[in-house]
Amino acid sequence: MYEEEVSAAVPGAVLWRAAARTGAVVLPDGCMDLMWADGRLLVAGPDTGPHPAGEVPGGAFAGIRLAPGTAPTLIGVPAHVLRDRRVELADLWPARAVRRASELVEGYVEEYGDARAGLEALARTRAAVARAPELPAAEVVARLRAGEAVAGIARAVGLGERQLHRRSLDAFGYGPRTLGRILRLRRALALARAGVPFAEVACVAGYADQAHLSREVRALAGTTLRAYAAGAEGANSETPPPSGSSTTA
Repeated sequence: MYEEEVSAAVPGAVLWRAAARTGAVVLPDGCMDLMWADGRLLVAGPDTGPHPAGEVPGGAFAGIRLAPGTAPTLIGVPAHVLRDRRVELADLWPARAVRRASELVEGYVEEYGDARAGLEALARTRAAVARAPELPAAEVVARLRAGEAVAGIARAVGLGERQLHRRSLDAFGYGPRTLGRILRLRRALALARAGVPFAEVACVAGYADQAHLSREVRALAGTTLRAYAAGAEGANSETPPPSGSSTTA
């Protein structure tokens, strides 16, 4: 079981909940998640490759998937520190802050039977007091999705390429080129799942050719485009629950 809905309170965020599943994998999408797993708060960092579901113990999960570049200012930790990790919030925040956050989410669970609204409220509260980000993440993401070159993006946001790379590590967990590859992959996978012929997928998504597309799918998703399009491996960013290779839960 998996369901999601767009957050009405946190721009660019998606609320989701899921039951535990084995055999599913989670693919990189440039996002980070704040999760509730059987009464525990965790953070799922940005992924660089496929991760099997189920590494975070629990029978039921809820989360808010935060748009690329938005989570670090809310959580207070640079994204690269959490890259490919699932970490308990208690390992990142003072005990008192974790207790308050847990009580907030638990209140929504008790009243509505759904932790998602509590996670949304927590993210909204954190956003209200968060410091201004050093990088216009939304603009960088939009330009990467449009296929712009990194050098041009750096000029557009008033930074040198090295500055852009450094700030991207903090905001996204990796440099802009890696993020661009991940965003392009997401577009290609969506087209493939929609039934677009693979050669056309490669052209529309901006790959040199179909072979280039196939290499990127294998490198970033750990599968073949045909298997993904058929749903054989059960892989996409919406399969539950986010769970990475490095777990401190």
